[in-house]
Amino acid sequence: MARLGNCSLTWAALIILLLPGSLEECGHISVSAPIVHLGDPITASCIIKQNCSHLDPEPQILWRLGAELQPGGRQQRLSDGTQESIITLPHLNHTQAFLSCCLNWGNSLQILDQVELRAGYPPAIPHNLSCLMNLTTSSLICQWEPGPETHLPTSFTLKSFNRGNCQTQGDSILDCVPKDGQSHCCIPRKHLLLYQNMGIWVQAENALGTSMSPQLCLDPMDVVKLEPPMLRTMDPSPEAAPPQAGCLQLCWEPWQPGLHINQKCELRHKPQRGEASWALVGPLPLEALQYELCGLLPATAYTLQIRCIRWPLPGHWSDWSPSLELRTTERAPTVRLDTWWRQRQLDPRTVQLFWKPVPLEEDSGRIQGYVVSWRPSGQAGAILPLCNTTELSCTFHLPSEAQEVALVAYNSAGTSRPTPVVFSESRGPALTRLHAMARDPHSLWVGWEPPNPWPQGYVIEWGLGPPSASNSNKTWRMEQNGRATGFLLKENIRPFQLYEIIVTPLYQDTMGPSQHVYAYSQEMAPSHAPELHLKHIGKTWAQLEWVPEPPELGKSPLTHYTIFWTNAQNQSFSAILNASSRGFVLHGLEPASLYHIHLMAASQAGATNSTVLTLMTLTPEGSELHIILGLFGLLLLLTCLCGTAWLCCSPNRKNPLWPSVPDPAHSSLGSWVPTIMEEDAFQLPGLGTPPITKLTVLEEDEKKPVPWESHNSSETCGLPTLVQTYVLQGDPRAVSTQPQSQSGTSDQVLYGQLLGSPTSPGPGHYLRCDSTQPLLAGLTPSPKSYENLWFQASPLGTLVTPAPSQEDDCVFGPLLNFPLLQGIRVHGMEALGSF
Repeated sequence: MARLGNCSLTWAALIILLLPGSLEECGHISVSAPIVHLGDPITASCIIKQNCSHLDPEPQILWRLGAELQPGGRQQRLSDGTQESIITLPHLNHTQAFLSCCLNWGNSLQILDQVELRAGYPPAIPHNLSCLMNLTTSSLICQWEPGPETHLPTSFTLKSFNRGNCQTQGDSILDCVPKDGQSHCCIPRKHLLLYQNMGIWVQAENALGTSMSPQLCLDPMDVVKLEPPMLRTMDPSPEAAPPQAGCLQLCWEPWQPGLHINQKCELRHKPQRGEASWALVGPLPLEALQYELCGLLPATAYTLQIRCIRWPLPGHWSDWSPSLELRTTERAPTVRLDTWWRQRQLDPRTVQLFWKPVPLEEDSGRIQGYVVSWRPSGQAGAILPLCNTTELSCTFHLPSEAQEVALVAYNSAGTSRPTPVVFSESRGPALTRLHAMARDPHSLWVGWEPPNPWPQGYVIEWGLGPPSASNSNKTWRMEQNGRATGFLLKENIRPFQLYEIIVTPLYQDTMGPSQHVYAYSQEMAPSHAPELHLKHIGKTWAQLEWVPEPPELGKSPLTHYTIFWTNAQNQSFSAILNASSRGFVLHGLEPASLYHIHLMAASQAGATNSTVLTLMTLTPEGSELHIILGLFGLLLLLTCLCGTAWLCCSPNRKNPLWPSVPDPAHSSLGSWVPTIMEEDAFQLPGLGTPPITKLTVLEEDEKKPVPWESHNSSETCGLPTLVQTYVLQGDPRAVSTQPQSQSGTSDQVLYGQLLGSPTSPGPGHYLRCDSTQPLLAGLTPSPKSYENLWFQASPLGTLVTPAPSQEDDCVFGPLLNFPLLQGIRVHGMEALGSF
């Protein structure tokens, strides 16, 4: 806690350490104004003296407003060596705050000096000044409204003076200063001059300004406020008549200090029951101190209050007096009793009488009970009671000579007018076309066609029908309009109940026969749905049937059925059926599967579900499974046979599986070479029809021998440069320049090559192919009598290739000894005579 001047500041956010005592006078703050308008700017300066030896030569001055550091301080050294910092706060938005001048001393913030700043508003003009003359305290009490909050200490002073008129100021009266926070003040009687005008006003003052209310010019006696009189009940007197029904007798005692003042009073009252408002009665007579208040509800408790005012001179109403509670007297019931009766079938002399009181006035009086009586003939003045009850019905035995009875309602003040009840037979015409229907869940409309002649009225009875029928629980009412053709029943109607409605026409001195009808206040949904039964079932279908429920009273007719079924995978299916449906067949079921089925019966009032039927479809039998498997196998076999036949019969699909190899012993070129159109054949130069076999025609180069190799005929034996090859079972127009593969799956089977030269006089030579494709079914690649020298066996059983001759590069024997070439005929090549 740091105390500077008359102000103290408690810092909660940080610890403030004061400088040593020798430095407390080092700094001083000066402000432009300690109190300003809220939101106005304020300027402050802090000067640090030169003789503060503990400070740095150039100390940094900081500013703090409340708990927040304020930037913007401008620091400078003055000519006398002191340090000065000036800061301007553009808007002072705090109603009260401390502005501090600080230095950093060590690790803490030290306060050199601080001032308290206040901000607020000047006082508003006080308004609503009013004064009352209290005769009890003999003082003038004035009050006012101070206006909005100023946030600054504001003082109010009630000023007044006596004057002969309201234009010139007279002698001043001692100022009245209220206590803090109060907005009223009292001027004692000794400062007042009664029956003379005086001026009164209120002055408000704070640091930012002063304001005054408008002056009030008044005579203290013109603003007198009396105290209210005391209400009390009149003492009972034997000579006084008792109060009438609905009336109260009361009196009051006036306020003693105001006995010499003429005044008038007024009374207010309200019943205690309910939330009734006050009713005002006045002005009361001046001379009388008692009053009889009438027009009230009988047998009702009331609360009463009274107040008075100076009259005819000006004044103020007194406060309301303390409450007085009184109860009005009762009056005899003023009601009309509507009656209705019924005789028991087993005992016609036992009568059940019903009645309902109908008030004839707004205040009909309280009813304590009812009396049923009859007057015997020959006994003057004798009245025999048959029933005395507080209920609205009574059952009694009617004497044999009695044809009518009298019904009255009574209370402590008397009885109502007797209502005669005549027991007559039903001799009038009956109603026709009686009908009823529900308007909503809590009402029923009953209608009829009136008979001829028109009745005087109707009695309508209704109650629960069978099996809950009871005569004691029936509700009834009387319709006085004889020309009515219907009535809306709203009393004691519950939803979803069956009601029996009875209507009886009333005529002069008789009545017509009763007619009844049954109706539901609201129809309900079906109580339960039909039970499902399984009639037939298969592997993929199930036939269901059900027996519809018989119609029920109070149940809305069915509009449709909905059948639901769910499989083991929790997949649901449904179908909507007509209300006349009696069965349904489920199709598309899975064999050997479990299904849950239920039926929903729906009407306009709702829907109800049946119990769940669980079934499992049949499993396919063994013989059927065998038939299916057999048919599948037969289909698979037919598919295989058709595929095989297609592969065998189709030339394009036959060779890829196995090549067509000719039989040398039983073949000719015309029988196994595919037919080629003449225009598509490849023509050799100088030849006619091309050879069919694979034929190689070489022109021998005598000067350049070429070694022979069996795997590459283009690089062996010094073959001629022109080589043309035709391939069996291939495109005859395709020219092959490479020897064929030895694979047995190739389309091209190289069987042999013909070697010769058109210029050589010697015989031609042939070259046996080294293909491993068998020519015949024998064990050797070709018959022994035509073995190529290439396949001559050595004595050790190994194949030995003979060495070529010096004279000829390749000598393999006569060309025509090869059996494949025996059928070849070459036309147009006369130069190949030896060939």
